[in-house]
This record gives sequence, C-alpha cells and structure tokens, in this order.
Amino acid sequence: SNWTKIPPPLFKKVVIVLIDALRDDFVFGSKGKQFMPYTTQVVEKGTSYSFIAEAKPPTVTMPRIKALMTGSIPGFIDVIVNLNSPALLDDNLIWQAKTAGKRIIFYGDDTWVKLFPKHFVEYDGTTSFFVSDFTEVDDNVTRHLDRVLKREDWDLLILHYLGLDHIGHVTGPNSPLVGPKLREMDNILKKIHISLLSKEEASLPNLLVVCGDHGMSETGSHGGSSEGEVHTPLLFISSAFEKRSGPLTQPELVQQTDLASTLAVGLGLPISRNSVGNLILPVVGGKTMREQLRFVHLNGFQLSRLLQENTPAYEKDPGYEHFKIAEKSHGNWIKLYLEGNNSEILLNLGKKVLKQYLEALKTLSSSLSKQVAQYDMYSMMVGTVIIMEVLLLLLLSVPKALSSQAEFEVPLSPPLFSLLFYLMCLMLCAVHVIVCTSAESLCYFCSMSWLTAVGVMMLISALMCGILSAIAKIFESSRLRLKNPVVSSSSWSEIDVLILAGTIGHVLSLGASSFIEEEHQTWYFLINTLCLVLCQELCRNNFLLKECDPQHSTTVKQNFDVIREASECKNIDIPAAGNSKLGKATSSAEFIKGSDKWISLASPWIILICCRLLRSLNQTGVQWAHRPDFGHWLTSSEHKSELSFLAAVCLLMIFFLVQRRCSLASKIAMALGLLGIYSYRASIGNVIFPWQRDSKDISK
Repeated sequence: SNWTKIPPPLFKKVVIVLIDALRDDFVFGSKGKQFMPYTTQVVEKGTSYSFIAEAKPPTVTMPRIKALMTGSIPGFIDVIVNLNSPALLDDNLIWQAKTAGKRIIFYGDDTWVKLFPKHFVEYDGTTSFFVSDFTEVDDNVTRHLDRVLKREDWDLLILHYLGLDHIGHVTGPNSPLVGPKLREMDNILKKIHISLLSKEEASLPNLLVVCGDHGMSETGSHGGSSEGEVHTPLLFISSAFEKRSGPLTQPELVQQTDLASTLAVGLGLPISRNSVGNLILPVVGGKTMREQLRFVHLNGFQLSRLLQENTPAYEKDPGYEHFKIAEKSHGNWIKLYLEGNNSEILLNLGKKVLKQYLEALKTLSSSLSKQVAQYDMYSMMVGTVIIMEVLLLLLLSVPKALSSQAEFEVPLSPPLFSLLFYLMCLMLCAVHVIVCTSAESLCYFCSMSWLTAVGVMMLISALMCGILSAIAKIFESSRLRLKNPVVSSSSWSEIDVLILAGTIGHVLSLGASSFIEEEHQTWYFLINTLCLVLCQELCRNNFLLKECDPQHSTTVKQNFDVIREASECKNIDIPAAGNSKLGKATSSAEFIKGSDKWISLASPWIILICCRLLRSLNQTGVQWAHRPDFGHWLTSSEHKSELSFLAAVCLLMIFFLVQRRCSLASKIAMALGLLGIYSYRASIGNVIFPWQRDSKDISK
C-alpha cells in the first residue's frame, strides 16, 4: 500500500571522505597494508563492505563529482568546464538532501562550492591550482574536523582532500611522498570512525563512506582510461554491517554512478532523476527481504522511467521486459507475505525475485549508459563541415590579405549561378532526407524546420563553390607567374618543402595517442633532419656555388635588366645606384670568406650536439618514465648540489646575456627576480644554498 512513499533513512549521519586521485591499490595493495593500517584492519576484519568503483573517462575531478552525486555519466565537454565549474542544475543527491531538510557541511576542493552554491550550511573551499602545495591544502580541511565531529547540528559531512592528487601530478604514484600522505589520510579516517561510533544511538547507526573521484596513471596524471586512472576504492563502514570473517576476497567491481542510488536509499531520499546507477545491495543486505525488494523496486522503477523518457521503443528493451517480469513476481511474493506465509519457500522465492530485479537493473543501467555515450554524429558532422569550409576560405585569403593591397575578393556571384552549386544543394538535401528518415535516435539537425535545413545546405554548397573558385584563381595566377619570368622570381627550396612536410607529418601524428605521449621523439627526428639539411644547404652555398657563380651572376643581371625595362615602361625612375645594387646582388652570391663562413658551417653541428644533450636530460617520455635519465639523476636527493650549481650558473648566464641592453633599474629588478626564483626553488627543497646544511635550515 505504501510503495510510492520514500522509505525511512537507514543511517542517521553520513560522512563522505573523498580523497582525490586515490587508486584502488593504495588501499587494497601493498601500500595500503604498509601506510594505512587502520583502514586495512577495518576492510579485513571490521564492519565494512569494500568495492572497486569504476569511473568512466574523462577521469577529471568535476565530471567525477557529477557522476558521484547525480548517478549520470558526464560528457567530454565537462573536461573544458572542469576549469570553471558552473552550478549543477541536474537533479542530484545534494539538492535532494537539502530539500528534505538535511543539514550539509562541506570542506575541501572549491569545485563543490561552485557546483552546489547555497546548498551547504557551512563550507570552506580550497583551491586545486597550487599543485606544489601538498600540506596546507589538506590541513585547511582537517583543522575543522575536531570542532565539527563534536557537534550534532549536521546530517551529511563531505570532505574532499587534494594533497594526494598534487603529489601524483608533481612526483608520480611511486614517490616517497605518497606513503606519508596515505598515513595522514589513515589517521583522519580513524578519527572520524571512532567519533561516529562513540556518538551512535540504538535506533539509527552512522555511515562512513571512503572513495576517490579518479585514480592516477603511472606518471601521476589522470584524464584517460588506463586501469590506474579508472579504478578507485569504495568503502562503506558502519556498525549496521556484519563483522567480516573468513579469508579476504578480491573486492567486487561496481560502477561509480552506483554510489548516488545507494546513498539516496541510505539517507531516505528519492533517487536522482537521471541516475543510471544500481543499488549496491550488500549495503542494505541487513534489512528484511520485504525492505530489500522494496529498495530494488524503487531503483528499477526510476531506471525504467528514465528509459521511457529517452527511448521511443522502450517496451522492447530487454531490461524493461526483465523489470516487468520481476515486478510481477514481486506482486505474487507480496500476496504470499500478506497471507502470513513465513516458510522457507517464501524466503527462497524472495531471493529469486531479488535476483530477477538485480539482472533487470544491470540490463537497464547498461542500456541507459550506452544511450548517454551516443553522440548526435550527423549534426556534429554538418557543423564540422561548415567550420572546415570557413577555415579553408580564411587560409586561402591570408596571403592576399597580408599583401600590399591587403584585400581578398571572395567570388560569390559565379558559384551561386553555377550548375555545381545546384547539384550540390540537391545532393545534400537528398542525403538529409535519407539520414533523417532512417535515424533511430533523436537528431538536433533533423528536428529543425525543412526551410532552415535547406538554408544550411545552400550555405555549405555556396562555401564549397567559393573555395573551388578561389583555388582556381590561385592556380590561374600561378600559371601566369610561370609564363612571366619577372613575376616568378622565387621558387620553393628543399628546406621549404621539408618544413611543410614536417609540419603536416607532425599534425597527422597527433591523431594517435601513443604519438602524443611520445611527441618528443617526433620533434627529435624533425630537428635532426632539419639541421642536416641546413648543413647540406650551407655546404652547397659555400663550396659548390663558386663554380656556378658566372652563370648565376648572368641570370641575376638578366633579371635585373628585365625589371629595369619594365620599370621604364611604367615611368618609374631607377637611379644610377641600380648598378651598385646589382654589384651587391652578385657579391652576395659569392661564398662567405673568413670566420663567418666557418661559424655558419659549424652552427648546425653545434645545434645537433646541444639537441643530443637535451635528449639525454629527459629522454624517457611516458612509456619509459620509470627508466633513469639525466633529469632523474639531477632531481634525486643525492645530487642536489649539482642541480643547485647548474641552476645558479644558468640564472647568472641569463642575467649577463640580457643585462647589456638594460637600464640600471631593470638590472636591479632582474637580479632580484632571478634571486627570487632560486630562493623559491630552495624553499620547496629543489635546490640548496651554499651555506645550507639541511633542508630544515631554511624557512619558507
């Protein structure tokens, strides 16, 4: 009779401790046993349930907070808005809790404050941009703990710690700084757990949730889909659960979106409207069979309603069919239950219905997750084509726009009255009709009026015809240049071709993630090739050109005479100094004498040697980051004096090279600035002062 009402809460107070970039092996692996002894003891022998929560890419903070609180899967656009998070308007756990009169306190990453403005009765946000801050960013959260845990005027406490993420970004997951930070987190969890246990009442227990928003890769970064980045620990700790016994098993894999549904049930709140998560059953496993069935039915009802809103043919979906079968079995079970049947048969039937519900939830969640991941490809392609056409037209206009006339005429009238324009319009309209009549999912471009769609097709056709006309004009003018030797005074050299080919090759290489990770290898290859080609060009100009000089000077003279005649026809006066200019032109073709020649010949080889030294500084990239190189050798604690000496020499060289052109005030300002750079590096422990014995000697 009361199935439409929200069930009462299962927990009185809930504390969520979110540790940024907490990988699953930091808790369940060797690091957890070594640095998090209390948490490991609770996981292995305490009243807790442990899971590995799988986060969907992009694994950056803001989309992950959205996933945890709404139960929905954020898109890749959230990577961009991650930098300046707007308020979250989707139905979410925080909004539901506030609406239900729950008092929420938050301390930690200020992304939460931006996402949920005016939702917290008390908050203190910390910024995540000072990535070299490993200590204060967490101390600013912990300093409130003792005071808040003594109070009774809150229902939900959220703590978001950033220190571990900062350590990962700067020094990686295998850094010696990770261990002490995990130990600090373990002590905080111990303090919270003991406090919650001491304040528990007989009626309702408290709940401590420990989770990570994302993990970190072997280099300490995140955002991708490697196992280290997507697998995070998820712990539920409460006296309501049974004490663990027997051998420790591998934690079960759940989805990160499942937390929103589970916490909604735990706090007695409605499940968020757009949530695709499943209820994590062990958390409510201590309740009666009727209550468990009621919880999974509420979750199934919410998922099936979401499917109805997003899928026209929802009745044919296997998840929906399974849910309806489970719902029917649930009805039969309720009849038997109300008749007062308490036999073993009723319990077994209840377990069977529960299994049916869980299968239906899994299928529904999977079906909805796939829909969320689908993108409106047709609309995106139309938009991309228009952008690419405009870009190409701009690129074609750049040379003329930067010329002395500074003008570029887009030939519009010939294309608009050409046969090609009408044929393209017809063809694109036909494609539009075929796509929109055969598309199964909703499409933004197809939902537009036909008049608007035809207008877009005409725009695409007009732009394409304009581009073809502009290209035809360029080819026509280049053909005229070839016929007229005066106009075609310069041609493409081998270096020009190499630079163009290298640029195009580098751009194409960015289509593969492995090439992006090892981008430095592409640059090493291109720079070495360019240096060798420059060397060959210099050798040819300095040694081989001498033999060709008479012919070369004759050609230059002929060209100069032609220009002179053309100028006379146009009544342009060229003074007698023209002969001296001709002399300069012929003399520049001769090979350079003296030291300048040898400096120019040696410069590519000097550049190659410098490049080789730079390669050995950081040659390991992403895939071989664990292998040693000169950079690792310098940054290790044993070689701090060598790094300090190098840094000091480089800063002095910068000063002496730049100060010659500076005023006295600029020299003093620059000297203080460079000294400030060294002092900052010394204060964070990267380098040392000559008189400094220990890193503790210096004050920040």
